[in-house]
Amino acid sequence: MTYTWRGAFTDAEVEALHAEGFGHSPTGSAWWARVNRHSLGWVCARAEGRLVGFVNVAWDGASHAFVLDTVVSSAGRRRGLGTGLVAAAVEGARAGGCEWLHVDFEDHLSGFYLESCGFTPTGAGLIKL
Repeated sequence: MTYTWRGAFTDAEVEALHAEGFGHSPTGSAWWARVNRHSLGWVCARAEGRLVGFVNVAWDGASHAFVLDTVVSSAGRRRGLGTGLVAAAVEGARAGGCEWLHVDFEDHLSGFYLESCGFTPTGAGLIKL
C-alpha cells in the first residue's frame, strides 16, 4: 500500500471510488480541478497501482484544514487503509502549516475518527441547505 500526499489521479478513478463508497451513480465530477482549486492537499492510497482510497483536505488558507470525502474501496475496508489515509492527511496538513484539522462525520463513524484516528470530540453545528 502506498499513500501519496497530493498524488496524481484521474477524475474517473476518484469518481468511481466515491460512487462505490457513498452509494451513488458516477456524476462525472471534475475532481482534479476541484482539489487543485480549493484544497490544501489530498491523499491517494494505491495497491498495485489501483486507487483504493482517497481523502481530500480542504482549508481556509491559514491555520484550519478540513477532512472531506474519506473513502476506501469495499475490498480495502477493515484493514487499516482508512486510518492510514487520515494519518497521511494529518501529516500533510501539519506540513502545510495548519494548526487544526477538523472533521465531521455520521454517528456510526465516531469509532473510526475518534478512536482509530485520534480526533477529539467537539461541539459543532450544521444547517442543511
